Amino acid sequence: MASSSMPGGVLRRSDSVADMMPEALRQSRYQMKRCFQRYVSKGRRLMKNRQLVEELERSADDDKLEKAKLAEGFLGYVICSTQEAVVLPPFVAFAVRTNPGVWEYIKVHSGDLSVEQVTPTDYLKCRETLFDNKWARDDNSLEVNFGALDLSTPHLTLPSSIGNGTQYVSRFMSSKLSGKPENMKPLLDYLLALNYHGEKLMISETLDTVDKLQTALLLAEVFLAGLPRNTPYQKFEPKFQEWGLEKGWGDTAETCRETLNCISEVLQAPDPVNMEKFFSRVPSVFNIVIFSIHGYFGQEKVLGLPDTGGQVVYILDQVRALEEELLQRIKQQGLNITPKILVLTRLIPEAKGTKCNVELEPVEHTKHSSILRVPFKTDDGKDLRQWVSRFDIYPYLERYAQDSSVKILDILEGKPDLVIGNYTDGNLVASLLSSKLGVTQGTIAHALEKTKYEDSDVKWREMDQKYHFSCQFTADMIAMNTSDFIIASTYQEIAGSKEKPGQYESHYAFTMPGLCRYATGINVFDPKFNIAAPGADQSVYFPFTEKEKRLTDMHPQIEELLYSKEDNDEHIGYLEDRSKPAIFSMARLDKVKNITGLVEWYGQNKKLRDLVNLVIVGGLLEPSQSKDREEIEEINKMHSLINKYQLKGQIRWIKAQTERVRNGELYRCIADTRGAFVQPALYEAFGLTVIEAMNCGLPTFATNQGGPAKIIVDEVSGFHINPLNGKEASDKIAGFFQKCKEDPIYWNKMSTAGLQRIYECYIWQIYATKVLNMGSIYGFWRTLNKEERQAKQRYLQMFYNLQFRQLVKTVAKLGEQPTQPAESTAAARIVPRPKERQGPFLRNLLKRGRGSN
Repeated sequence: MASSSMPGGVLRRSDSVADMMPEALRQSRYQMKRCFQRYVSKGRRLMKNRQLVEELERSADDDKLEKAKLAEGFLGYVICSTQEAVVLPPFVAFAVRTNPGVWEYIKVHSGDLSVEQVTPTDYLKCRETLFDNKWARDDNSLEVNFGALDLSTPHLTLPSSIGNGTQYVSRFMSSKLSGKPENMKPLLDYLLALNYHGEKLMISETLDTVDKLQTALLLAEVFLAGLPRNTPYQKFEPKFQEWGLEKGWGDTAETCRETLNCISEVLQAPDPVNMEKFFSRVPSVFNIVIFSIHGYFGQEKVLGLPDTGGQVVYILDQVRALEEELLQRIKQQGLNITPKILVLTRLIPEAKGTKCNVELEPVEHTKHSSILRVPFKTDDGKDLRQWVSRFDIYPYLERYAQDSSVKILDILEGKPDLVIGNYTDGNLVASLLSSKLGVTQGTIAHALEKTKYEDSDVKWREMDQKYHFSCQFTADMIAMNTSDFIIASTYQEIAGSKEKPGQYESHYAFTMPGLCRYATGINVFDPKFNIAAPGADQSVYFPFTEKEKRLTDMHPQIEELLYSKEDNDEHIGYLEDRSKPAIFSMARLDKVKNITGLVEWYGQNKKLRDLVNLVIVGGLLEPSQSKDREEIEEINKMHSLINKYQLKGQIRWIKAQTERVRNGELYRCIADTRGAFVQPALYEAFGLTVIEAMNCGLPTFATNQGGPAKIIVDEVSGFHINPLNGKEASDKIAGFFQKCKEDPIYWNKMSTAGLQRIYECYIWQIYATKVLNMGSIYGFWRTLNKEERQAKQRYLQMFYNLQFRQLVKTVAKLGEQPTQPAESTAAARIVPRPKERQGPFLRNLLKRGRGSN
């Protein structure tokens, strides 16, 4: 096997594979000529990493010494680091990923082994040749280079720093504000603009210079030093106003003094620490709008309905945590302001027994947060009554953004301070609203569909009628580049691992032949990326050992759900031997969640079947009950597998459960059997069910593809499983239960270790603090480099109007016939601004992205 480690040490970002490769090829010239002949022998093709490594090993025949030399040398490292290669005889073009986020593209001649470094554009053209040669050779094919618009935006340099955006931004702002007093003017202007519904906060217009502000701060600090620390702000408010200091500094003399000291330090000697501390205290965020449009968004009876799963749970918990943190901050700031959080989703008249047809619904366990539902409109202006798949939603979004904007401004009596989007549809609408109103925008992907389906960019035509990826990938690009900051749950979501690119990283350079080439889509070294891991609701998901809190009145229901022997509308199959532990999984029934994969692993592993029962909660039980294309396929597959492996007596398949509180107790009842939770997804951006299960004390096995690999420390707080190797995964699960059978203490050890990991890293309070700090820091950050930002916004608006709007026309609305998938649209005719508006970043917007990271 080729080595994934760089011989002689780590390859630095400044090191070039193209410069080092010729000498390495010369040293193993005979074997490498054999290897490259093998690569080109089958003609034009796209080769993945595994194929490349296999051909490299075969080129050494049975010479073990030579095979080891190749594997451990520089060439073995390069091949192992290559994600894919395009074979166009006599050339082979490699996409080499030496570190997370760091890509280099090289082309090797299989005959003379000459090496050439190529640009992302050149590599993408090679890739396109395999799928649409005419388009690849067309000099006027549409090419987009968003990176050309960020030339003066500082970027992180180390892969280990990816996701630490706020820290980097604070460091950059510190250096920019340092030095001459006039450098502080942007910060002063920001403070002067702070207000709530027209009422000034922190400083008045009289403090219009840095010197005046520093004088006022000094007077206030001396004054406060003579007051008892708990003196209410109202007692000295008139004195503050004499000096031009308005409310917002604090609720007591002590908190005011802390804030005064904080800003004084920033004005005197800004550094990243005091900058972050300062922005955590600034009263700048009161009203928040969160978009989650698709599916059935509600608080009860919605989970398991089409397109409705963990995102709903995430947002409701997010809202509660954000409101609690907002209230605490506002109190500490000494303000009498009522914050508001609105969750914008779709109103669905045919609500299937849910409250999705109710326009305004308070969020439970909050005081100032609501779900606001706005309907989709038909062409004749009527409310669309039916559910619409998340893949078919695009024709309704622009009108939805307009209608939502009117409702938001009315309810909030003004603009929100922060807009956060969720998934492609919510992020696109958040982008439209934030651009229109000029407010700070955050983006949360939850899942980027491009990474779920291999080669879905170059094969977009094959999938477009079913999934409309032409719209989705375009919308994702617009939202990512419009957003001020992007929230990811894990590092892996952004930049993956050493071996596998992350969700966002896969959007760095990609192509959709016949439609659009992205020379630079999004760069994971952009400081807009931040990691904020969510938690689980501790009042719902608590350890099974907390007997006094257990919901014993639900046990008869759960007993019937798990163990009754009759099939009905709620469950299929039964558990013959109740004494066995149960492995448990709960997810939507779609291909990526891989529930049918878990059933197949279980069916094929006799030892595992002897040791444990299998309990599945997911989807509907009959294909006739579903309207979701993918779910119907998975339902049929479930029935087929149960029959094929004769699982009745060992499996309980329960349809999707919508009652979170009962689901929490269900986790605990599985823990009572000394069972385990298994999350087998082919890819999981985060893994909320993993957090829930660990919170309840269940030892957990979870996919090593995505977020769960970060949540769980393998063999310490849980176990990683490879969803692409079912035998290995099922053997690992069986091994755990065999060990627990021999040593019952081992189960307790893993249960406790999982809980400890949760308490250290995955609670909502930490998340809320981080997100509100992002809102403040990026709210100031967006005021810097205004000219470049405005240029990029104009470009994005042009791309939206000329490209996305055309693509939307290919998506049929309910009751319409679809049109043919789009080829290159009118966007191919985009031209630059007039000369007087051009900078270096505008001259190459559409052509020739230069270089890589």
